[in-house]
Amino acid sequence: MTTRVAIVGGTGKLGGVIREVVDAEEEYEVVAVLTSKSAMSELDGADLVVDASTPAVSIDIVRAAVERKINVLVGTSGWSNERIALVRPLVEASGTGVVFIPNFSLGSVIGTALAAAAAPFFPSIEIIEAHRETKVDSPSGTAVRTAELISAARAEVGPVESPHVDQRARGQRVASVPIHSLRRPGVVARQETVLSGAGESLTIVHDTIDPKAAYAPGIRIALAAAREARGVVVGLDSFIDIGVRTRPAKAEAPVADGDVSGQVASVTSA
Repeated sequence: MTTRVAIVGGTGKLGGVIREVVDAEEEYEVVAVLTSKSAMSELDGADLVVDASTPAVSIDIVRAAVERKINVLVGTSGWSNERIALVRPLVEASGTGVVFIPNFSLGSVIGTALAAAAAPFFPSIEIIEAHRETKVDSPSGTAVRTAELISAARAEVGPVESPHVDQRARGQRVASVPIHSLRRPGVVARQETVLSGAGESLTIVHDTIDPKAAYAPGIRIALAAAREARGVVVGLDSFIDIGVRTRPAKAEAPVADGDVSGQVASVTSA
């Protein structure tokens, strides 16, 4: 059975990549491509809404889709735990599913998982993320997700040590973790998580080089999961087993084949 897909933000950078992936898969059909100014009635008739719009309108799109009993895959940035909490009751009451994916890159998800796994062992942790100058929001959704998972992993040892955070140059704190955002030409996406302890440091770096190649495997995994999802699900790591636990063990989820071409990840220790 073909899944009818409405893509909001389908003419943007991420939306364009998602549309190419959907068009290439026989089990999906794009029935509508919306902009942030389109009428919500254009969602009617879709089986799945994919949101790749902007942080300002994303929450309205999610609400409109859920009210129509349509599942949603959200790739738009800016969805922190606090913001997701605003729509969770509506999603649960409707019986639909909303999947939030801060980053479709498998390498990025692995880098975040490694950072969360290492977090309890280092008292000082900071994140430096860089994106092209056209990205309108900061910090990035990936950095926010990383900080939230770091905080969860440190539940038993306490918040990250982040001195002098009253100074603006020290970055924005998310879940006690300082995040520093760079917006500059010549970069697609890059995140460094720097973990420091007495006499040593560990740096986990992920670079996106080719967005289409990097995101396509994750997009396919997320599309398949979003069709059947119920309730709120956050993170691509919910659907793949990368061998690093960042949350309590749960029932196994189906794993789709994918690669990590178009991206580079590295871990360095000093």
